[in-house]
Amino acid sequence: MRKVVDIEFLEIPQTDDYNGLIDMVLGECFKEENLLDSKLYISVILTNPDEIQQMNKEYRKIDKTTDVLSFPMYERDEIPHLNKEIEEPIGDIVISVERVRKQAKEYEHSFERELAYMLVHGFYHIMGYDHMEEMEKKEMRAKEDVILNRLNIIK
Repeated sequence: MRKVVDIEFLEIPQTDDYNGLIDMVLGECFKEENLLDSKLYISVILTNPDEIQQMNKEYRKIDKTTDVLSFPMYERDEIPHLNKEIEEPIGDIVISVERVRKQAKEYEHSFERELAYMLVHGFYHIMGYDHMEEMEKKEMRAKEDVILNRLNIIK
């Protein structure tokens, strides 16, 4: 499977511990959305609560920490029409690793399961899905569940 993600570490120690899971989860997302034959990719930035809070404040005008932020480069209806022969990002997913660890304990499941969920959730935001309205939420959750179930990432 081709590389669909560029991983960066921002103000946290760089480690290869997350690479396999990130590649697997986003690879499955790209497969599900028929993007594997393209040269498109996603940038994933792993960071700490302070950095993600600063981004949340700067870009969303919300001065608090969060678990994941997504920054799509395109609107939902533009993605199918992109030139898939050009290597370019379709968006950025920023994840607070410390927050993922905390939520995994809080929800009583593994760090891997929580990180996988953040990746899938971020991916579908980049693809133009949202969860503000109940119907949108059902559509997005169904897509997330397909990926997590297919990868057998339950606990």
